[in-house]
Amino acid sequence: MLAYGCQDTDSQAVAACRTLAPAPRNRARRPPPPCHAAPVALLSSTVRIAIDYRPALRTRTGVGYWVFHLARALLAHGRLDLTLFTSSWKDRPLPDDVSRLEGARIVDRRLPVRVLNLLWHRVEWPSIERLAGEPFDVAYSPHPLLMPARRAAQVVTIHDLDFLTNPERAGAEIRRDYPRLVRDHAWRAAHVIVISHYTARQVERHLGLPPERMTVCYPGVPDWVSREGQPIHRTAEHVLFVGTLERRKNIGTLLDAYAALVARRPEAPPLVLAGRARPEAAPWLERIARPPLAGRVRCLGYVSEEHRRHLFETAALFVMPSLEEGFGLPVVEAMGAGVPVVVSNRGALPEVVEQAGLVVEAEDAQALSGAMERMLADEAFRSAAVAQGLRRAARFRWDDTARSVLTAYERALGRCT
Repeated sequence: MLAYGCQDTDSQAVAACRTLAPAPRNRARRPPPPCHAAPVALLSSTVRIAIDYRPALRTRTGVGYWVFHLARALLAHGRLDLTLFTSSWKDRPLPDDVSRLEGARIVDRRLPVRVLNLLWHRVEWPSIERLAGEPFDVAYSPHPLLMPARRAAQVVTIHDLDFLTNPERAGAEIRRDYPRLVRDHAWRAAHVIVISHYTARQVERHLGLPPERMTVCYPGVPDWVSREGQPIHRTAEHVLFVGTLERRKNIGTLLDAYAALVARRPEAPPLVLAGRARPEAAPWLERIARPPLAGRVRCLGYVSEEHRRHLFETAALFVMPSLEEGFGLPVVEAMGAGVPVVVSNRGALPEVVEQAGLVVEAEDAQALSGAMERMLADEAFRSAAVAQGLRRAARFRWDDTARSVLTAYERALGRCT
C-alpha cells in the first residue's frame, strides 16, 4: 500500500486552491491522449525526466525507499537530465539525500502535500512543467496516479492494489482518491511500471490493462547487502520482522505463532518488530506488554537505513507473514544478508522467495510457528536456505531496476507522436 511520508494540513490553503483551480474534467475511462514529447531513444539521446520525489521527504519506507534508490540508479546511467520535484509546507530534502543525488536538479516548492494532491487528483492542475518552470520528455509518478503534464509522456507505478481490493486497510487520502482514480489513470498513462509479475496480473485482472502496457521492474537491494554471495558475519540475536505495523502485515498471526514457538522452545530468540505503528496496532502493542510475550517482543518503531542494516546483520531469522505484498523488499534484504526467511503464500512473496525460504499459509499460526522452529533448530536446512537466499538476492540489483525503468520510459515515449 502506498503512502506519502508527509502529512501537511492547511484547510484555508485547501479552500483557496479550490477556488483557483480549473473546473474538474470528465473522469470516464478513455484512451490515453497523444502526448507531444518527441520520441527519443534513451540510450542515444539526453532525455528530460521529472520524478515526483515527495514520498522520500520523510521516513523512507515503501514508495519513498523506491524513489530514492531508483533516482540514484538512474543517475549512474548518465545521459539523463533528471529533475526531482518536491513540495511540502514544512519538509525539505535531506542534506544527505542531496549529496547522494549529485547530478539531479531538485525543484523544491513550499506547497502543502495535501493541497497539491487535492489539485492533482481532482483537477490535474498545475502541470509539472508549470511547477518546475521547464519542459520534460517524461513525467514519472512513483505511485498509481498521474503527475499532470502538458506535453511529457506520463508514466505511473503500481506497487500493489490492496487499496482497491481492501480499501478498509488504506489511509484516509488513499482510500478517498486511489480506488476511484486508479483505473482511469492507468489507462491514460503512456506506460505503467509494476514491481512484480504478481502485481502485473492484479492490474490486468482488476483494471483490464493489457500486459504490453506494463513493464515489470523489480526493486534492488541496498549497497550494504553482500555482492559476493557470502553471508555477513554476525551474531544471531533475534527473530526479525520489518514493516509498518498494520492489518495487511498480519501482525496478530505473527504474535500467535511466536507465542506458540516460545511455549515449545523457551530458549527461542526474542522477536523484534521494526516499523512505524499505525493506530490499528494498539491491541498488538498492549498484547506484547503482557505475559507470555512481555520481555520477549520488542517494538522499535521506524528505523533508519543504518539501523535497519544492523538489525539484519544480527538476525537469526526473518519472518514476513503479510496478507498482501506487491514485492516485499525486506525479504530480499534478509536473503542478501544471509538470513533465512519464512514468508506467507500471499501476494508476490512466493515469487520473490522461490525456493530460498519456507512459504506457509498466511493465516495458519501453527504452520508459521512450525516453519520458524525448523529454521531455528535444523542447522543443515537453515544453511541450505541461507545459500539459496544469497543466490536469489543476487538477482535484485538497482542498476537492473534502472535499466528496466528506462525501457518503460522508452515504451512510453514510443506511444508519443
